[in-house]
Amino acid sequence: MKVSIVGQGYVGLPLAIAAVQAGHDVVGIDLDTQLTEKLRSGKSPIGDLSDSQIVGALETERYSLQNDFNSVKFSEVVVICVPTPLDSDGNPNLSYLISATNSIASNLNPNSLIINESTVSPGTTRGIIKDLLDASATEYKLAYSPERIDPANAKWNIVNTAKLVAGFTPAAAELAANFYRTFVETVEIRSSLEVVETAKLLENSFRLVNISFINEFAQFCEALKIDVNEVIGAAATKPYGFMPFYPSAGVGGHCIPIDPSYLVAKAREFGVPTRFIDLANEINDSLASYFTGMAEVIIGNLRNKKILVIGVAYKPKVADVRETPATGLIKELRGRGAVVSWHDDLVKKWNEEESTPIGVNYDLIILVNPHSDVKSALPGSAKILDTRGTR
Repeated sequence: MKVSIVGQGYVGLPLAIAAVQAGHDVVGIDLDTQLTEKLRSGKSPIGDLSDSQIVGALETERYSLQNDFNSVKFSEVVVICVPTPLDSDGNPNLSYLISATNSIASNLNPNSLIINESTVSPGTTRGIIKDLLDASATEYKLAYSPERIDPANAKWNIVNTAKLVAGFTPAAAELAANFYRTFVETVEIRSSLEVVETAKLLENSFRLVNISFINEFAQFCEALKIDVNEVIGAAATKPYGFMPFYPSAGVGGHCIPIDPSYLVAKAREFGVPTRFIDLANEINDSLASYFTGMAEVIIGNLRNKKILVIGVAYKPKVADVRETPATGLIKELRGRGAVVSWHDDLVKKWNEEESTPIGVNYDLIILVNPHSDVKSALPGSAKILDTRGTR
């Protein structure tokens, strides 16, 4: 099939490569010219795909890149994989999605299948996306299938992670499912667009609530002077009714800190409370202050103290800094007068600063999301605060 995939980042790029490997002719659309040039040169911008995989896809001549939407005119399938972040007030920002949909509508191929993979509030695909596409006065089919990409996950990938699909019509759902079945092992159709949109929000709201709970629980274990990770391991021996989550400096990334806010926004429209999510966000937001307080317990007043934060990506083994908890922690530390540097093996530049080598001239080293076991590289005399709960 002729496929256009809008967005060539952490979601759209793995999807494009998987579709190429399944034999489809894929055009990756992205307005970021630097990104598309990097891909054309055979360089992968994400850790989950190697340079050789990009080169291999290009060499098949079934994968190409464009900075416009011209390929949509000739595509049987168009997949939307653009960011849906939050605005400065913490509300859903659909500007990228609306812009992409308008561009698709202006180039729509008759009877093509449009699939949205971007995270949205329930009713967005049926409402906003469909309304924008209807303006083209061209016949098309519409489906929703939320992305389930977990960067740096060595076990679960686009092929072996079950895919949820729903369509505006049953025919659209079947077409979308048949497309995904060419490279995804398990594809399940659900009854409506809204069911699948909401399922996506439930997945990550569940994770937000549980991660925030374990972060609060870790503070309890710290007060008892016991290792929270040992407690979690002990509880995880139970073969039913328990799922282990692990402590951290806070949630980060493109899903967990953001998707629940889409659920909250929709709940507010109906006057429905979301107290668990509200509390989870409150706990998550408090962690920067909590760990700054722990730093003061360890080394005293922070003014002019030199502190090194290790691992500023939002999770280990990725270079992605979106919504990283290191942002709030460093801001809080500096707000109390500390002189803060950071080190990250994968993130070389961030916020107009550069990664600093691990050294001995620090009053405290704080581990946030190191990409490897860095303890052997730490100075023996260093005072260390591990936000991951290890005493």
